Amino acid sequence: MELKTNPKVIEKFENYPDFVRDKMQYLRELVIETAEEMQDIAVLEETLKWGEPSFVTKNGSTLRMDWKERTPDQYAMYFQCTSRLVDTFRLVFGHKFQFEGKRAIVFKLNQKIPETELKGCIKASLRYHNVKDQITLGI
Repeated sequence: MELKTNPKVIEKFENYPDFVRDKMQYLRELVIETAEEMQDIAVLEETLKWGEPSFVTKNGSTLRMDWKERTPDQYAMYFQCTSRLVDTFRLVFGHKFQFEGKRAIVFKLNQKIPETELKGCIKASLRYHNVKDQITLGI
């Protein structure tokens, strides 16, 4: 897999406050690791959309992540709200995550992230257009 990283993404991560930088970096590494494990991802583009670190693939739905100053005790992974992604995550993993509407999985700063389940969500997002007709998006 080829990773194309916009240098502004690295700058964004460097500018997160110390207390959340490692957590954001962990999410970033998890997305990259998940994409590397997928046979159908040739190129993963890492860029900024709406000022947030974002990941784009040929057949996927844009996956974003960020920490917001107005909610300092949490950070999140964002998904296209017009997709079925978050509704499906809620159906499959409802008890494992905290959701924000149809757009995000929210993590508390002191929370242990259920890695296996989150990787399932990441995979569904990165190949969304190939799995959107499946009931549970291939999860």
